[in-house]
Amino acid sequence: MIENINISIRNKRILIAPLDWGLGHTTRCIPLITALLKQENEVYVAAASISATIIRDEFPDINILPLRGYGITYSKRASSFFWKMLFQLPKMICAIIHEKRWLNNAIDTHGFDVVISDNRLGLRSNKTQSIFITHQLQIKTKYRLTDFLLQKINYYFINQFDECWVPDFSGSNNLAGELSHPIKLPKVPVKYIGLLSRLEPSIQIRNNSLVFILSGPEPQRTIFENIIVKQLKQYNKPVILIRGVGKEENALQNLGSNIVQYNYASSNLLNGIIQQSDVVIARSGYSTIMDLVTLNQQAILVPTPGQTEQEYLAGYLFKKKLFYTVTQDQFDLQKDLLASLAFREVQSVKNNPL
Repeated sequence: MIENINISIRNKRILIAPLDWGLGHTTRCIPLITALLKQENEVYVAAASISATIIRDEFPDINILPLRGYGITYSKRASSFFWKMLFQLPKMICAIIHEKRWLNNAIDTHGFDVVISDNRLGLRSNKTQSIFITHQLQIKTKYRLTDFLLQKINYYFINQFDECWVPDFSGSNNLAGELSHPIKLPKVPVKYIGLLSRLEPSIQIRNNSLVFILSGPEPQRTIFENIIVKQLKQYNKPVILIRGVGKEENALQNLGSNIVQYNYASSNLLNGIIQQSDVVIARSGYSTIMDLVTLNQQAILVPTPGQTEQEYLAGYLFKKKLFYTVTQDQFDLQKDLLASLAFREVQSVKNNPL
């Protein structure tokens, strides 16, 4: 809902660059782009691969500059998630160096007045105003020491920008908890801009369908998809499966006649699908959560194994009585649907105070 986005920039040439770490960074830039266009700015987007495709679908006439992503992959086991990330640190550093050089050339070529980086740590320049977007001022791990060290590293990069925008509410009644409201803030000005959702609430007729929204880097996306497909063989009610892959990917074969699948859903399509459904089952990625809260939609959250941010968000929102959650290794469709129904009877998402 762009009316609730707390930003004001007018008559500027702006570059927006989302991180390619899952689709959430790209999709949450859609309402931001819409708001900036309505404020009479000229907007460019730096993206590649599926991120560029998503932006092009939403804004056919927008200028897209190819910028390669970080290319991060996840581990197959939660226990090795940290080490998998650690081993990819050189790749991340190379990407940060590359995007910084790329940006200076892009500014010289296109004359950007403002650069907005969604979690791309190196996308800043002294040649123009540089803004960083993140909901993770505090990066959660399972250990205080690594929490402290990662916040130091995170703030080192954030403090090189001119401003930091946080897609959340400023008060105690917020959506990301300690992630967006740590004890200590960065030195640069921090602005809470409200939720970034590309979806809009509307009156829809419920069709009692079950909707799965998959997202995130491989191989965990596919692992969860395989779990879902296997369990759906025993489920005969209407199902919509949004796979979170590129349009060119081959469709899944041998699914039941009750299952409709999409590789990717545009904003308009997703808006209708979610609001017509009975329950959504999705990762606890922050962009997905913002969409669900915006639509007041009931959901079951299944955090990516080992991804401590998603595990924290799922637990935090479960304690706030907003969403039912279950781990991937314990996911049981029939059992969790019943548990979710009982959870709703205690506290419906429609009564949430956000």
